[in-house]
Amino acid sequence: MSPYPTMVMLTSLLLGTTLVLTSNHWLMVWVGLEINTLAIMPLLIQHHHPRAAEATMKYFLTQAAAATLILFAALMNAWQSGQWATTALSHIPSNLTTIALMMKLGLAPVHFWLPEVLQGAPLTTGLILSTWQKIAPMSLMMTIHASLNPYLLTTLGLTSILIGGWAGINQTQLRKILAYSSVAHMGWTMMILPLMPALALLNFAMYLTLTTPMFLTMKFINTTNIPSMTTAWTKAPATAALTMLVLLSLGGLPPTSGFMPKWMILHELAKQSLPAIATTAAISALLSLFFYLRLCYTFTLTQSPNSTNSTPTWRHKSQSTPKLLPATMVTALMLLPMAPTLL
Repeated sequence: MSPYPTMVMLTSLLLGTTLVLTSNHWLMVWVGLEINTLAIMPLLIQHHHPRAAEATMKYFLTQAAAATLILFAALMNAWQSGQWATTALSHIPSNLTTIALMMKLGLAPVHFWLPEVLQGAPLTTGLILSTWQKIAPMSLMMTIHASLNPYLLTTLGLTSILIGGWAGINQTQLRKILAYSSVAHMGWTMMILPLMPALALLNFAMYLTLTTPMFLTMKFINTTNIPSMTTAWTKAPATAALTMLVLLSLGGLPPTSGFMPKWMILHELAKQSLPAIATTAAISALLSLFFYLRLCYTFTLTQSPNSTNSTPTWRHKSQSTPKLLPATMVTALMLLPMAPTLL
């Protein structure tokens, strides 16, 4: 894609998210979400391939259904309460809005579009889908969280943690693994949102910080599946070693940064006299940790053969390091020692 259409699309993404972040009117929030959806679609289908076309169509249909639900809930709420402010929601519109935002964020059980869309998207577009596109619906969720059903949020959050862990175990494609990782991390965020919104925001920010270097590393090493990850140590040993630490951080192992929000969420659930939910979430985190450890093993302890009759891509010189990769990796690894200062 030429620079000018790309600039228009990225500017539209920025505009749509800014509209959602700054609006207090349901109609403007809906407009911002629609701008976001339409702006990402040309980036999804920029490579004219049947898989890209399929991913674009699935994304469009899912996001259109979610936007329709949001508009319907806003109209119903305006009919019942006589106002369009996002801070006031009655019972039925709040449940409809919750389901619509769950579709936007890719939470279980309405998560089925996310792995397929990420699998058909280029790595850069997949990074935008996994990080930037979640900011607008997440900010709206935090704005209206007081009007939402806490039991529904907790149940869907726990379901997402379980499904994100179980479904990711059997995957070999890195983009699908990161999609199910997104489902699990969003589940942790939704589960703690009714109890402590500030902690939900911290967990969401940590997810963005850890997912960004993973996509940038995949783009740098030019790999999209587990077998081709064995070339990482030959191409860029320092990047492979740091990526292992980022994966452990995604799994929530101490002393990495990802341990901080999970430990605080479990601590808060225990304080709220919810030991069964905390125990289930902690055990479900082991499922995600399994496939993170498998990726760590492939990244650092296996290598491709040095002699071959062909000239595969791993023998070619790697492209230049993405500008954000060093900064995001350092941030992902160094936040835990700064936790007392941040909190």
